[in-house]
Amino acid sequence: MAKHPWLIPSVLLAIASVAIVTFNSDAFATSAPPTEEPAKKATGKSKDKDDDEGKETAKVIVGRSAKAANNSSKGKKMDEPEYNKLTAEERWVLLNKGTEYAFTGKYTDHFVEGTYICKRCNAPLYKSDDKFHSGCGWPAFDDEIKDSITRKVDADGSRIEIMCKNCGGHLGHVFNGEQMTKKNSRHCVNSISIKFVPKSKELPPVISNKKTESEKESEETPKKSEK
Repeated sequence: MAKHPWLIPSVLLAIASVAIVTFNSDAFATSAPPTEEPAKKATGKSKDKDDDEGKETAKVIVGRSAKAANNSSKGKKMDEPEYNKLTAEERWVLLNKGTEYAFTGKYTDHFVEGTYICKRCNAPLYKSDDKFHSGCGWPAFDDEIKDSITRKVDADGSRIEIMCKNCGGHLGHVFNGEQMTKKNSRHCVNSISIKFVPKSKELPPVISNKKTESEKESEETPKKSEK
């Protein structure tokens, strides 16, 4: 260097350049991860939020799809009536043909003027005028409202089952020839299958599964045109 003093500035400049490049590289390597880390965290939070929203949305969509699939597989129609909601006990009697314990029903000793309707569909079944005390432990009627009851031989072959004609709900059994009333008939009905409406109150609308004449005609029209 002493022999070539003119090289000193060049050497110093080269050293300074190397130092600057090294410093920048270290600074970049040190500062880069913190910059990327928040980005990862932010992305992570966004992903978690999306997952939560996606699962919640999926539950609703899947639930509806499953329900629709079940309805389709069971052959349910869109216009099928939605009957009154029933408790487990009411379902057991009305839909599974069960029987409540004797002397436990609310209408066994009930004698008030009014109408007894079907618990499932509100169809009027019996008038209080036809109710009598049979001592059997269940509400007894010696007659029904016209065209309200369907009779069917029970599975045991010895009794006659009575059902609501409108919805098919199980009511109980009918017995004839006991000479308890002048009509010589006893409808032995489960209290849990019926609901009493006092004479002073208006009867609720019947939930019917029967199609109106206009609906029948609209369904028959395409068939006629095809012929």
